[in-house]
Amino acid sequence: MHRIVVAVGSTRPLKLRAVSDAIQAFGPALDAGAQFDVLGVEVSSGVGHTPQSRSELMAGARGRVEALAGVARARREEWGYFVGLEGGLDVLHENGRRMAFLESWAFVTDAAGRESWGHAGGVLLPEALAAEVLDRGAELSAAIDAFSGAQGIRDAQGAWGVLTGNLITRQDVLRAAVINAFAPFFNAALYSH
Repeated sequence: MHRIVVAVGSTRPLKLRAVSDAIQAFGPALDAGAQFDVLGVEVSSGVGHTPQSRSELMAGARGRVEALAGVARARREEWGYFVGLEGGLDVLHENGRRMAFLESWAFVTDAAGRESWGHAGGVLLPEALAAEVLDRGAELSAAIDAFSGAQGIRDAQGAWGVLTGNLITRQDVLRAAVINAFAPFFNAALYSH
């Protein structure tokens, strides 16, 4: 059995667990003879603390992968896959109403430079929470702690868990985004048509 390192642009345990859980699900389809090792590396996303548009979310996920690739080159590492995860808001306007959706994005590349995106839906923020982030500049992690009256939400169930009554947690959403991003790799026959 050979070893494939999946480098993730974060050292947050929740993000690393989400990637590990996703790989456990699709790993045999990706490479049945491989042992996948998830490695967290702290890198910058290149975007603000709470992205406020889909393009900024996607830029943050890509930025993490590009930074990871730079670390790999500098260290002369032979990592098999690079994963960038970014969460934040996609702000839309409909019928004069501002709606801020919490979204999670994943960007994946392999050592050969093939790339893919994954997205895991969105949940609407209550206007009071959206106003804290969008109008007053609060970081979402601090705002959700204050909003819920708890501490450390970001590294527990996340804002997703608070907003959905823990039916969907941050880890669940990140796992789904990673699976979606890896689909063209583990389901390559379908994507090659």
